[in-house]
Amino acid sequence: MPHQQHPHRDAAPPTSILPADMISVEEARERILARFAPLEATRVPLDAALGLVIAEDIHAGFDIPPLANTAMDGYAVRAEDTAGAAPGTPRTLRVTGYLAAGHLPEGEVGPGEALRIMTGAPMPPGADAVVPFEETDEQDLGPWQANPRGTVRIDVAAAIGANVRAAGEDVRSGELVLPRGTVIGPAQVGVLASLGDAEAPVIRRPRVAILSTGDELLRPGEPRAPGKIYDANAFSLAAQVRAWGGEPHVLEIARDTVEALTARIHEGLRDADMLVTSAGVSRGDFDVVKEVLQREGEVGFWTVRMRPGKPLAFGLFRGVDGRPVPHLGLPGNPVSAMLAFELFGRAAIFTMLGKPQLWPRPVVRGVTLDRIESTDLRRFFARARVSEEGGRYVARLTGPQGSGVLTSMAFANAYAICPEGVPAIEAGAECDLMLVDRELPAEPPPPTR
Repeated sequence: MPHQQHPHRDAAPPTSILPADMISVEEARERILARFAPLEATRVPLDAALGLVIAEDIHAGFDIPPLANTAMDGYAVRAEDTAGAAPGTPRTLRVTGYLAAGHLPEGEVGPGEALRIMTGAPMPPGADAVVPFEETDEQDLGPWQANPRGTVRIDVAAAIGANVRAAGEDVRSGELVLPRGTVIGPAQVGVLASLGDAEAPVIRRPRVAILSTGDELLRPGEPRAPGKIYDANAFSLAAQVRAWGGEPHVLEIARDTVEALTARIHEGLRDADMLVTSAGVSRGDFDVVKEVLQREGEVGFWTVRMRPGKPLAFGLFRGVDGRPVPHLGLPGNPVSAMLAFELFGRAAIFTMLGKPQLWPRPVVRGVTLDRIESTDLRRFFARARVSEEGGRYVARLTGPQGSGVLTSMAFANAYAICPEGVPAIEAGAECDLMLVDRELPAEPPPPTR
């Protein structure tokens, strides 16, 4: 298969008895997350802050808006001068001038007067309401520039404060606007910009070094060669890192020798917050990752009661400055690597970003239209396409479920989960669906009638 990497490293004969040394997905994640914490704060430009977490309370240094201003294009007036105005009994006021946004009024609006004013312009002294153009003779007389006039007809009585934004309506000076821990979305970027901040204090993005291992690997773009396959893992894992808010650093491929792997790992440790390797963590003759880990770092190996992705290694290396760098050793098969990184790497990245509460994917109940079989009773994550049909979620498998069939991931928006100890979920039965496409709703809509 063109996508398969190290097929011998992720294979296990079917068995009906789960080995005692296997741990659950939850226990594996707990052990991993115990080694991660939010990273330090930094400052980034506003256009680079999206998705990051605010590292300190943000207070306003001034009122927003700083002055009362108009919410409509129209005429600033004294409300009492429009009392009783209606289409049949209009009021006529003397126009004293014109005020555009970004300019200050030069005088006040007196009795019987009106000031032509544009949206966002500060309210002139004396005026307490704005009459929109639509409620005057503005449109009847044509563009102001072509036909300036000294009076305006008011067709509707204005209430005090009509179409006026009060000073400090949005934010008051000294007010806590965005508390520490807020995740920055488009609206938060806008609020920071409105406060005049060109940069945001945030928890920085984690740097993740990604290393593929194996003599059989080629980088995309290299000529094909007998016995070789293209390295899909480095690029799919890097895309996951980037999608979740981290900064990936793809290292050159490490060949299947202790010396080559050690050199690449040392390179990745220079500035990484986490090192991710793929392949070399099973029981094959050429699985050198575990040997290097035992020599160079502090590591505990385990197997996880999940399929695909049973072989998994986690431990610590020491960076050049002596700081601990967590290492996540993933299986070599591309589906196994992506799924394991989804279950464990995503949680680690979100924890380092300071938003650990946001990593879980929504899990809903739905009906599978295909049989889901777990031959060895591990928890099985089947790649599926989920849609809403008739008020319920319906899952269809995305083809063959082998751990080397990467296209099964490309067409999936969810995992249909067969629990531990359950040999199969039959077609038409309910199961848990872990949604990985946020465009799907977290809860099914009410049944249609």
